[in-house]
Amino acid sequence: MKTNNLILIACADSSWGIGKNGCLLFSLKKDMEFFRSLTMGNVVIMGRRTFDSLPGKKPLRGRINMVFSRRAVDAANIVSVSSVDGLFSALGRYPGKKAFVIGGSEIYRLLLPYCSRAYITRVDADGGAEVFMPDLDEAPGWLLTEKSDIVTENGVPFRFCVYDRQ
Repeated sequence: MKTNNLILIACADSSWGIGKNGCLLFSLKKDMEFFRSLTMGNVVIMGRRTFDSLPGKKPLRGRINMVFSRRAVDAANIVSVSSVDGLFSALGRYPGKKAFVIGGSEIYRLLLPYCSRAYITRVDADGGAEVFMPDLDEAPGWLLTEKSDIVTENGVPFRFCVYDRQ
């Protein structure tokens, strides 16, 4: 896999917050459906804390799960990587698969330079986050190229946005 072929995917509040107390800020069914539709059958890359936050600490079904951590992750159906070179080497075993970076904040910051596209569900609210991702509206070389109309679920307004590296 070449660099700049990774795809970032996240749900962020109005301040680019993504989490609090080890959990997502919002539980939005349409966002989860969107996430599932894009990542199913592909590779998802996450940090150890994101993996630990998954229900039952189990891999996401129907996807190749890679956990990027300094320490090896000993879990069934997990590909454990500890470096960027190791990540790209592991991704080379899955030709034809898209690779989605799914969090958390440290992994987003580390792998953003290798991403060519980002799918961001932008929530028009402050979720009280304690964990943030990079602000792609301010990140050099990134451009908002698509955005959906505002969708409201459980009183929470959001839209699906696509950012592309220029």
